[in-house]
Amino acid sequence: QQQRVAVARAIVGRPSIILADEPTANLDSESALSLLALMYRLNQEQNVTFLFSSHDPRVIEIARRVISLRDGQLFEDRRKSD
Repeated sequence: QQQRVAVARAIVGRPSIILADEPTANLDSESALSLLALMYRLNQEQNVTFLFSSHDPRVIEIARRVISLRDGQLFEDRRKSD
């Protein structure tokens, strides 16, 4: 619930970008999927960009672009086609 509240607080000012550090880390599977669905809708409907730091494959799965780091260096930059 705290992650949802944090997202709600973050979007109050209608930002164009939101930074999210491990947004699903402390959530059960159902809550994590619900939060990701909310973020996806915000991206689609309000054009909000989310920049995630995450190890969660569910986050990576919904991302349009994935930049991977290894030992502090850019390792891979993948874009998904729409």
